[in-house]
Amino acid sequence: MRAPRSMRGLEDLGRVRLSPHFYMRDFLYSEIGNIHGIPNIPERPDLAIANGRALCTALLDPLQETFGRIAIRSGYRSPTLNRFGNDHGLNCARNAANRGSHIWDAEGAAPGACTSLVIPWFADQYDRGRDWRDLAWWLHDHLEYSEIYFFPKLCAMNLTWRSKPLRTISSYIAPRGLLLRAGAAPGESPDARRARYSDFPLFRGIVTPT
Repeated sequence: MRAPRSMRGLEDLGRVRLSPHFYMRDFLYSEIGNIHGIPNIPERPDLAIANGRALCTALLDPLQETFGRIAIRSGYRSPTLNRFGNDHGLNCARNAANRGSHIWDAEGAAPGACTSLVIPWFADQYDRGRDWRDLAWWLHDHLEYSEIYFFPKLCAMNLTWRSKPLRTISSYIAPRGLLLRAGAAPGESPDARRARYSDFPLFRGIVTPT
């Protein structure tokens, strides 16, 4: 697929289904793009689609089938938009650091894709004081993630899929910092981790009509 150069082309890209629950259009919205008039359109759509499909099928579909609707806060970023965000202090890492993360179609980068999301089911509990680590350990024990980074507002997270996962968990929520280092064993036993999320919904327990 060629990079869209028309409204119709962008419509066609948005209609590409990445997984049973998600379409490409779900990941193209950008506040930076809207306010500053920067199109957030993949330069290499086929690569963005391939990495987006892996992200959705490995990580996002299981989340939605467990917790109900998840809210995508930020998904794909074009190199131009991401560079602008970084240059202007708009919470975007440098392009070199975002290759295979929010920039899904970086040429020569190892396969990877990141999205920022909120799980409303857990956000409600977090607002009542629940520990973010309950969700972090559930994610660790159930999903083949690469990196997870938690944020204070809504207990949002950056969730990254990579073909060669790092398996790291970090947070800006207290206790801030690195919860799990790449290659390290969890600091809590399997029984202790399971006790944290014993009241969570059944993994992939939501059955949708076929």
